[in-house]
Amino acid sequence: MSMKYHNPVLLKESVDGLDIKPDGVYVDVTFGGGGHSKEILKRLGENGRLFAFDQDIDALKNTIDDERFVLINENFRYTKRFLRVHGYKKVDGVLADLGVSSHQFDIAERGFSTRFDAALDMRMNQENKKSAYDIINYYEEDVLANILFQYGELRSSRAIASRIVKARKEEKIKTSFQLKEVLQQFLPKAKEHKILAQIFQAVRIEVNEELEVLKEFLMQTIDIIKIGGKLSVISYHSLEDRLVKRLIQKGMFEGEPERDFYGNFTIPYKKDGKLIVPNVEEIKRNNRARSAKLRVAYRI
Repeated sequence: MSMKYHNPVLLKESVDGLDIKPDGVYVDVTFGGGGHSKEILKRLGENGRLFAFDQDIDALKNTIDDERFVLINENFRYTKRFLRVHGYKKVDGVLADLGVSSHQFDIAERGFSTRFDAALDMRMNQENKKSAYDIINYYEEDVLANILFQYGELRSSRAIASRIVKARKEEKIKTSFQLKEVLQQFLPKAKEHKILAQIFQAVRIEVNEELEVLKEFLMQTIDIIKIGGKLSVISYHSLEDRLVKRLIQKGMFEGEPERDFYGNFTIPYKKDGKLIVPNVEEIKRNNRARSAKLRVAYRI
């Protein structure tokens, strides 16, 4: 039984970016509802292959019955390892649609959404031990403040962390609405949704180690994409987009690449076209598309 997932964002543009060869081998590292994978399969010939990854067990219910397709129930930080298990060291293209799937936001008990009162969970992989509850109730105040500042880009991160620590001494904070109640003084009516979303984003990134995972994955693409092969990545917030942009521009996330004797440095990617964002029509149809950015590059 497939589960209800929203339309994938920038579907045509992101798959166009892969320049699909009919007999090529491709990877969709964020399978979700299978929208991007189905589009890739439409463009592949009978000898083409598609591998997809998703760590969320719910996504397995959307698997596609096609002999050219393999769905791997793993985090995409293990892309290189599991491609090797299946006998592939190099592929023709990799697509990633980052962030939380609409399905995960819409299932109240997963705890991703600010709209529902649910247990503080936010685990993309339900097997993981660490949840949002652990971070809110047990992280030290300065560590919590740093997470809120770095991952939520919240100016009042120290005051928010201090308030959480004070409240949890009296009673553990177990649900999203309890957390909202504790932080009411930081949530003016006009900005309540925005600030809450930033707080939830920060905690979610920490729970799922999203930025570490993304860095590991992006560095692996340098090894697994053939020369001339394509990388197509959709991101939803500046922290992700910055990492993707830096990888394409510099082949690394911090500092500058080493130059050779002649002052040249070798970078693994060349950007293909400009940054792509959804048009007004797509944003009207799918609110989640609002913050999406697509970057495409090819391996050189």
